[in-house]
Amino acid sequence: MNAPTPRLLVLHGVNLNMFGQRDPAQYGTATLADIDAALRTLAAELGVVVDCYQTNHEGEMCERIHQAHRDAVDAVVINAGAWTHTSIAIRDALAILKCPFVEVHMSNIHAREAFRHQSYISDIARGQICGFGVDSYLLGLRAATQSAQAAINK
Repeated sequence: MNAPTPRLLVLHGVNLNMFGQRDPAQYGTATLADIDAALRTLAAELGVVVDCYQTNHEGEMCERIHQAHRDAVDAVVINAGAWTHTSIAIRDALAILKCPFVEVHMSNIHAREAFRHQSYISDIARGQICGFGVDSYLLGLRAATQSAQAAINK
């Protein structure tokens, strides 16, 4: 019998739909569509299914996290954008998840403004990857896949 195909969710937070147009010195020129395409390509290589979701509305992000819990996804990758540093609501929603999640950021949040150094979600995340541009997402997907597969094989 074949093991089930892990299902992963990638969440993009507020303003991340502006990748490619917003501060290319910080975020590069890749668009959100480019990032999602790279994630889908890597997911196929890793043998997992990935769904990507972006919203600029905090409540909608919480609702999507709740749906991930109800759907029993195997792992989540999240770039919460500015909500990383401000949203207890998103932290509380993530805490509901039974699966591992990985926090990612395109820029190195620890080398930026002081208010970006604080993450409300890093202490409950499986790990945090930041500062590698699009590769932050790809490394996050690899880490989330490994965590999901380990949990499935238990």
